[in-house]
Amino acid sequence: MTHYTHILVAIDFSDSASIILDKARQIAERNKAQLSLLHIVEYMPPIDSAYEPILASNWAIDEPQLLSRAENSLQQLCLQHDLKDAKLNVVLGTPKHEITRFVNEHHCDLIVMGSHGRHGISLLLGSTANAVLHEMPCDILAVKIKA
Repeated sequence: MTHYTHILVAIDFSDSASIILDKARQIAERNKAQLSLLHIVEYMPPIDSAYEPILASNWAIDEPQLLSRAENSLQQLCLQHDLKDAKLNVVLGTPKHEITRFVNEHHCDLIVMGSHGRHGISLLLGSTANAVLHEMPCDILAVKIKA
């Protein structure tokens, strides 16, 4: 059995976050591993599609406010689950790229994330889990989320 030293939990604030966190905490405690939580703020600019898809001309977003709100939500989630030693990380980007970057920069040896298994190519793992699976140099635990 593999001994893990740094576990990354990809958090999306869905209803299943508690299930995923509990599973990750159990593994971290058994392995005496560092636990890092990562939330990726992913947003799409508004598109004006009256005739052709183009970026709306009046588009403005307050990135610091988005990140601050996500950090507050992540802190609250950690308080609810009594995760005092977890390292909290919030970044702006796309899940596949940011999870890959984080794992490589922080030498994580396990990723714990939810698997919704919705439809099409994503039927087995879910779109984010499937995208991450093939890029990682470490183990991935896809926690099955019941619909």
